[in-house]
Amino acid sequence: MKFGERFSEYLHGEDEHFLDKCSHLEYKRLKKVLKKCRVGYLRDGTASDFEGGFYCSETTENEDVICGKTAGGISKSSDSFSTCSSETCAVCDRIFFYELTKEVSSIVGCFSSRARRLLDLHLASGFQRYLWRVKHFFADDHEAMIREGRHLVNYVAMNAIAIRKILKKYDKVHSSVNGRNFKTKLQAKHIELLKSPWLIELIAFQINTTDSENGHISEIFPECSCDFTANDPFITCTLPDSVKLEFSLTCPICLDTVFDPVALGCGHVFCNSCACTGASIPTIEGLKAANQHARCPICRQMGVYADSIHLPELGLLVKKRCRGYWKERLHTERAERVKQAKEHWDLQSRFVLGF
Repeated sequence: MKFGERFSEYLHGEDEHFLDKCSHLEYKRLKKVLKKCRVGYLRDGTASDFEGGFYCSETTENEDVICGKTAGGISKSSDSFSTCSSETCAVCDRIFFYELTKEVSSIVGCFSSRARRLLDLHLASGFQRYLWRVKHFFADDHEAMIREGRHLVNYVAMNAIAIRKILKKYDKVHSSVNGRNFKTKLQAKHIELLKSPWLIELIAFQINTTDSENGHISEIFPECSCDFTANDPFITCTLPDSVKLEFSLTCPICLDTVFDPVALGCGHVFCNSCACTGASIPTIEGLKAANQHARCPICRQMGVYADSIHLPELGLLVKKRCRGYWKERLHTERAERVKQAKEHWDLQSRFVLGF
């Protein structure tokens, strides 16, 4: 079965109710834009094809564009009947990448907000947990969260595969690498789906759930595991279409297993204290206090500290699987924070007293 059919089945399958509230990639519509650059459409088309509006729907008011050529200046040579030979196509570059960026941004926003809400509720207690149970008519809230997590992982996986397929299609039609380069641009804009720290959190959430007394409930997705015995601990899972993800759990700064993990806006994961050290700020002030020009220690991008997020599910996983290490780091971190707090208040007192 072709991927387009599989994606359509997914959109109208068992997850349809979940998808009603989510954006998704308009795979078929983007594919139609690329078809305007294909051999058959120009070779078999007649003049009426062009006169009848065989143009992309989004053109300027005074110009109809067909694969980088104006309607009034279509070449009659044999070259015009080959696959779009230009690596920069006026139709595709203006519409295809613009629409794709907009849709990916919507998908990332939807996925992040719903994953954040789910994981907050999983670790919540008291009144917030009670509201969740009321909304689900006092059904098994644990099972409802598992179901929501499964939907979220399927959602991000299927859309990520659709993005990969449509970009591969673009490069095939245009004989270019612009589609491949576009993936790099998505990473630079922090909207690469499979690099989202919320996906790491969902994987940790699944492992934490199966570790619990309710582990008999069906898993979010198959072949999800973690390994803390290796020199470089990691978590891994296999998504649909044989997409395998592996995330290292070693902090790039202290070279130890991440403790109180955080992810910067670029997606790189560190210990909270190590990330603060990288931004030259005290741990007690938090990552949000970092200078806007502070760079990620790995990719050197600026402004990534403002978008940093804590990863409590991953922290809980480390606590469960590495109890001895976790207790040792906790003792060390507390001592360091007490020291920083004392120094901070000493400076404040001297400032107030004029010393």
